[in-house]
Formats: sequence, C-alpha cells, structure tokens
Amino acid sequence: MSVFSRSLIAGAAGLALVGLAACSNGNRSDGDTQKTSTSPAPERALASFDPCTFFKADELTSWGLPTQSETFSPLSFEPGCRWEGKEMSLTLQKNADETVASYRENGSWDFYNDKTFGGRTGALAAEAGVSGTGGCTVLVDAGGGVAIYMVSGAMQDSVDACAEAEKIANQTASRFPK
Repeated sequence: MSVFSRSLIAGAAGLALVGLAACSNGNRSDGDTQKTSTSPAPERALASFDPCTFFKADELTSWGLPTQSETFSPLSFEPGCRWEGKEMSLTLQKNADETVASYRENGSWDFYNDKTFGGRTGALAAEAGVSGTGGCTVLVDAGGGVAIYMVSGAMQDSVDACAEAEKIANQTASRFPK
C-alpha cells in the first residue's frame, strides 16, 4: 500500500471520528461542559477470589477428599485447584470475565440445565462428549464472573458425578463473593 493510500485512509477515518463527535454534541448548549471520569473501572470481586482456599477442611474430608489441593489451570483465564480422592476428584475454577449465561451461549454442551445453587443463578452441565463418562460441571454466577465446579468419578460408575457436584455446590455456593 502506498504512502498516499495510507494517508487517504487515515484522513477519512479522522474525518469520520470528527463527524461522530460533532453529532454526539448536538443537544448541548455552548455553555455546557462534559465531565469525564478518571477513576478506573471497578475490579470484579471474583478477580481476587482464590479457589484453592475456598473449601473448608471438614467439607473436603466429608466428601472423601484430601485437604491438600493441586493447582489446576489448563487455561490461564480459568485458574483453579483440584482435590483428588479415591472415589472422585473435585475441581474449582473461576472466570472473572464470563457468566453462566455466556457459557451457555459460547460453550459446547451435551446438556446445560438452569438451576439455583445456594441462592445463586447457575447451571448443571456436561461438556460435549463427556456425558456418561463420570464427569459433571456446575457453573455459578459469582462476584461478576462465574465459579466452575467439576466432579469426575475415579471410574465411570464410582460416583454419580452430577449428584455430587450439585450437593457440593448447594452446600458452598452461597459463600462466593457477590
């Protein structure tokens, strides 16, 4: 692309921006001033939430899980931890930028059933191809984002993963940040 073409495109874009700015001020009188905010956007409460310290030791042991977790963050924007027991494993992750509704729209699911957990909007779901393999997911709106519980049986029929995920979410979801 020549320098002339780039200059022409840049000039046209600049004129378009000036035109938009002029249109947006159409209802203001000459004496009006526009106030702008210099404060940063508020941080979502879930951003500072630590999934690895969320569960209480007695909760974990009552579910047959160790109190010690392992970091589980296959995606950088969904940090979390995993607890592995003899019968099942439990994973808790967070995503500060998504919601239960956005996961419904953007995910690939075998099923995605709206439910309430601990007074929070949520869903019971299974990722595409996972149904019947002993895994289940509960998503819960929390602190401007979503908390993600995943339960997997040690063997396909060792536990009812969806029942366990629902039980754990119902017992704990009310403690997430608002």
